[in-house]
Amino acid sequence: MREKDNETLSSDTAGREAGARRRGRLRNVSRSLPVALLRTREAVMRQFRPVLRSVDLTEQQWRVLRALDSVPEIDATGLAMATFLLPPSLSRILRDLEKRHLINRRPDPADLRAWLISLTPEGKKVIDAVGTWAETVYASMTDRIGQERLDTLMRLLRDIEQDLNAPLTDDDAAEPRGE
Repeated sequence: MREKDNETLSSDTAGREAGARRRGRLRNVSRSLPVALLRTREAVMRQFRPVLRSVDLTEQQWRVLRALDSVPEIDATGLAMATFLLPPSLSRILRDLEKRHLINRRPDPADLRAWLISLTPEGKKVIDAVGTWAETVYASMTDRIGQERLDTLMRLLRDIEQDLNAPLTDDDAAEPRGE
């Protein structure tokens, strides 16, 4: 989105939002939490894409490799949950990574219908190479954002995730509040 378009969407939102809520309409898109999170995610990922492109990885492939780097091996269900990927997408990604010899798949002895997935030595080399560059990107972002703000953001994101994943109470479920 062009900056001018974003400004147009953002201008004079407070008064319109109050009236819109009284009429049961949605808040202005510029004040939508999901949209704000997506805009921020895009700004962050824009910093990492050149690194990923340089080793011919998609964001989703990197997410899978990154998750596999934190465990000796994992089943596909656990990997899908850890990476927030739908099983059909994960299956395609695993097939591509296996063709590139970045991961191994073996039958799970406890459930022969399931597979256990792990990094290969070549996959670990890619993690090490990209990891070095990724830490440089993190350092640059930290310089721009500030360590304190980054720490606060990470804490807030963790807290919000925990709060929103907590079971709803009767009071929470009683009144919808829009987006």
